[in-house]
Amino acid sequence: MNEENVALIKRFYDAFGRRDADAMERCYHPDATFGDPVFQDLEGRDKVMGMWRMLLGRSADITVTARDITAQDHEGTAHWTAHYTFSQTGRPVVNEVDALFRFEEGLIVRHHDEFDFRRWSRMAMGKPVGLLFGWTPMFRATVRGRATQSLQEFMKA
Repeated sequence: MNEENVALIKRFYDAFGRRDADAMERCYHPDATFGDPVFQDLEGRDKVMGMWRMLLGRSADITVTARDITAQDHEGTAHWTAHYTFSQTGRPVVNEVDALFRFEEGLIVRHHDEFDFRRWSRMAMGKPVGLLFGWTPMFRATVRGRATQSLQEFMKA
């Protein structure tokens, strides 16, 4: 167990829970990358933090809790839960997420989140849409495309 990396992950989620994007950013390496089922390949701390700032800005009621945090010298894991209202539909979401981290120079250089996209889509979009389309590659591609476009517009503003 690497206590410094455990503390880094805890600092990240504590900052996330406080909605403190600047403190979150200080946890990332300049060359950080991020991926999840929606934002698949964000490269560079600016883009990664653009996503987090956009999500925090759209989710005024978000709460975040992390648990099961472990870390070795070069990698770590955590499980976190986000409660928020999905801005596009006004529907409540409780998202359970497994996170993987890689560390370099005492910072997070790779962050990958994994969650059940079908479960998320049922909550975010509503049961009929989530049940009928949440499993389809076309629906996932549509959600990813909208998210990417939203991030690009957010970062230009």
